[in-house]
Amino acid sequence: MGARKSAYGLWRKLVNLALALVAFVGLGGLAPAASATTHILALGDSLTAGFGLLSLEESFPARLQAWLRDHGVDAEVTNAGVSGDTSAGGLARLDWSLAEPADAVLVEFGANDVLRGVDPKETYKNLDEMLNRLDRRHAKVLLLGMEAPTNWGADYRAAFDAIFPALAERHHALLYPFFLDGVALDPALNQPDGMHPNARGVDAIVSRVGPYVMRLLGAAGNG
Repeated sequence: MGARKSAYGLWRKLVNLALALVAFVGLGGLAPAASATTHILALGDSLTAGFGLLSLEESFPARLQAWLRDHGVDAEVTNAGVSGDTSAGGLARLDWSLAEPADAVLVEFGANDVLRGVDPKETYKNLDEMLNRLDRRHAKVLLLGMEAPTNWGADYRAAFDAIFPALAERHHALLYPFFLDGVALDPALNQPDGMHPNARGVDAIVSRVGPYVMRLLGAAGNG
């Protein structure tokens, strides 16, 4: 009889434990994936790196991370910008920049290619290979486009400006047509050199690029 009572007591404890576990799961106690951080790699040149700004907290990746979190996306944006980098430099360091897995990659190059008068065909080739490698990794990509200034002549400008739409179509990548849209040539939004955004300029860029990043991630956000 004593053995029977002991077995019954053990059975009751097991039943109660099972019920408690079911309740725990029902309350979301075993659902950490729902709050997993999204990792984004921002790969680019000085416009990504934050050249000339007072701190990295004012840089495009840092401000984008803050913007995404304000809009309900738990994101960590890694700054992989290198000042002075051309598309060739970006391609050379792409693989080691992706040593840590990323859920999405932002590709921002071209400004230094223009400043150095790089043949648009070469810029296209470098960016095309970057996107090929990212395609093989099945990465979500946002291509941040650049435009050539008018002083390079109509032919160069037409060839250069055609690079980014063509690549986006070829690789089925999401395209933000001009990274400096609404900021270029505005003294109030640029540093004294007239080429690099100041903190206000960075925030203006983020406010435009942010919705594209949310679209890339498939995130609805909170408005």
